[in-house]
Amino acid sequence: MFQLASYKKLGLLLVCFVVMTGCKKTDDQKFSNRKISFNSDWSFHLNDSIIDKDTIGTSTKWRTLSVPHDWGVEGKFDEKSPAGYGGGALNGGLGWYKKTFKVAAEDSSKVTSVIFDGVYRNSEVWVNGYYLGKRPNGYIGFQYQISPYLNYGDKNNEIIVKVDNSKQPNSRWYSGSGIFRNVWIETTDKLHVGQWGTYVTTPKVTAEKASVNFETTIQNQNSVSKKATVTTTIFKDDTKVTTVTQNITIGANAKQTIKQVTEVETPTLWSVDKPELYTAVTEIAVEDKIVDQYKTNFGIRDFKFDLDKGFLLNGKQVKIKGVCMHHDLGPLGSAINTRAIERQLEILKGMGVNGIRTSHNPPAPELLDLCDKMGFIVMDEAFDMWKQNKTKYDYANDWDKWHKKDLIDQLLRDRNHPSIFVWSIGNEIPEQWSENGVTIAKELAAITRQYDKTRPLTAAMNPPVNMNIDAVTLQFEKNNVQINPLAAAGVLDLIGYNYAHQTYEYHKKNFPNTPFIATETTSALETRGYYDANSDSIKKWPVRWDLKFTDGNPGNTVSAYDQVQAPWGSTHEATWKVIKKHDYLSGMYIWTGFDYIGEPTPYEWPSISSYFGIVDLAGFPKDVYYMYQSEWTDKTVLHIFPHWNWKAGQTVDVWAYYNKADEVELFLNGKSVGIRSKKGDDLHVMWKVPFQAGTLKAVSRKNGKTVLETEIKTAENPSNLKLTADRSNIKADGNDLSFVTVDILDAKGILAPNANNEINFSLKGEGKIVGVCSGDPVSHESYKGSKHTALNGKCLVIVQSSNKTGRLELTAKANGLKPATIVITAE
Repeated sequence: MFQLASYKKLGLLLVCFVVMTGCKKTDDQKFSNRKISFNSDWSFHLNDSIIDKDTIGTSTKWRTLSVPHDWGVEGKFDEKSPAGYGGGALNGGLGWYKKTFKVAAEDSSKVTSVIFDGVYRNSEVWVNGYYLGKRPNGYIGFQYQISPYLNYGDKNNEIIVKVDNSKQPNSRWYSGSGIFRNVWIETTDKLHVGQWGTYVTTPKVTAEKASVNFETTIQNQNSVSKKATVTTTIFKDDTKVTTVTQNITIGANAKQTIKQVTEVETPTLWSVDKPELYTAVTEIAVEDKIVDQYKTNFGIRDFKFDLDKGFLLNGKQVKIKGVCMHHDLGPLGSAINTRAIERQLEILKGMGVNGIRTSHNPPAPELLDLCDKMGFIVMDEAFDMWKQNKTKYDYANDWDKWHKKDLIDQLLRDRNHPSIFVWSIGNEIPEQWSENGVTIAKELAAITRQYDKTRPLTAAMNPPVNMNIDAVTLQFEKNNVQINPLAAAGVLDLIGYNYAHQTYEYHKKNFPNTPFIATETTSALETRGYYDANSDSIKKWPVRWDLKFTDGNPGNTVSAYDQVQAPWGSTHEATWKVIKKHDYLSGMYIWTGFDYIGEPTPYEWPSISSYFGIVDLAGFPKDVYYMYQSEWTDKTVLHIFPHWNWKAGQTVDVWAYYNKADEVELFLNGKSVGIRSKKGDDLHVMWKVPFQAGTLKAVSRKNGKTVLETEIKTAENPSNLKLTADRSNIKADGNDLSFVTVDILDAKGILAPNANNEINFSLKGEGKIVGVCSGDPVSHESYKGSKHTALNGKCLVIVQSSNKTGRLELTAKANGLKPATIVITAE
């Protein structure tokens, strides 16, 4: 048993043992207790002066915390930060982590390893003074075997991790800094399944039967050879499905890969609507004694990308309706939290999203686990650059030494996930236009196919065809197309388009032998809740943000109407209209699902986060969310905007997104403003309405019968605060979160859409406030404080449980407003 230093009392030690051995196993410990969390009770020090340099000593000041941890998001936004606006104007630096722990004497004959799911960046690790190694890449997991350096029994051990993210800029977006993913301790017998040691494939799938192949790497760290029995059992919902057994003899200090084949009758297929999972449990037995268990989740599904029909999943045509996602979690920074990722995915599912692109790096394992369980079509991406830099200190500096190791580890780690359907070997790689890029791509493709032949390979090219683009009109000249050398080389299984939606309809002409995937699209921009009331708003808000604004964009705000795009992209409606039209266009991944820290567009202070998200940084949907919901889901949708608080004499553009109806009629204070119907490929309808205070009501109808009604009312002066928790009951595990929305209302309970009050928060009980945010891209308030300024009537506060059960009482106060309190129960 692995004994943590914080468990000093016998009672706590016994509890830890019971949990590990099966009384209250987590999902990951259901069949095996190989791996336990190593996240708690770390000490942390950030070198914050020239005196520290890169050393620690007896005078070093430490603070206690748990990982995952991101020190960058704890800092202040700095206009002069060396990370730049792309890095979110948050500083990196050099940090140290250390932890003291004990290992039980009975584990001295076993193999103990420490596993890091990701450390950003340039991590180095020591155990008891022994140097274990360095890993520059912050996004891929790694492990070190530490058995030879451990003390067993009552003597302490110390692990030290140095994290050097001081050389900036090294990223085009906010990376975060520190041990920002989970850490584990793994204890195994010397005869065990190796790291990422199983590979499950289903080469033949029908409704009646699926063949399931296992390749399992067995590692023998004994000094003598061993005879063993390897049994792999497939479970479905805890019910045994089938078992396959093989006897092996493995040499001393050797590795051996064995192959096992079995079948599953009438398999339950994985799909985006019903993401059914199986579990394979591999057991190694010596003389009838089980010495190791290893669990692998997998799915059974059949898919292909077709030149004519696009993406086919289990024989059915499925349009990929995906989004790109960076790894940060908004106000939580880059420190991974499973519930925070789950919330993001839930919000995206509600919009109709069925695909995630992990832009532009290997994601946290928890994201892939959730995508498996929730049903997303994942494009797993490896690199944002190859040998050529995009920023001065980025991964290109480590390319020659590390790219092969990092790619192989990603493939080994991720290849059993049924949610992964595409490997991407790079994003907007500068070398794509040269033969050198083709050479590198061939190497990466060969590595990828060596370790997984079951999924197609692509690269996100910007774009795969070199268009003749007029810098102002962005008109595509059909007769002036030059094929990207990487796209033309025959290396890729899918032609990946970043933008260039004007060329999609010519794909089959330009690439007659290779299917299509839109790896990155749109790049439209909005500030949630900000609208231009001018009836000629398109004149004020041109199609391109980089063109001169007639009246400027005060405070770096951007219209929340779907009008504004980056020069390389399109509005949301423009790209989706093309994608939905043709079967052979398999689908797209929109830039982006959520706003993210860093890479503000335009790159102007005071902006410190992006405007690209369909959902803002706090998790509040922007209006265009409902356009996709009306197109991508079976939900009945009628969404009108903007708010209805304007000045007398203003004429306001009122938009409506709707579905399942022939028409929408708009009423102002009971008087009809007119009936509108979508024509051709329209995705919204619009009225120009002279403002009058009161009620704006929309009614959608089908064949003359009302389908849905919705209304917006003019709010009076802000009066009250309202708190709404996404979950009022959370786990008392020290990790779980409740996301609490704060609405500023008038006395009648109507949202005050222009209210930007500063809100103060306090919490009673065994928990803590871990994040505050409004979604404002120009806010420089800390995400880690206990107060925050609302944006257009809304704010978010995130509450985290402790390890104790009880009531958490959250109170919000603001000057001139009635306070509000909500109770969250931790169980």
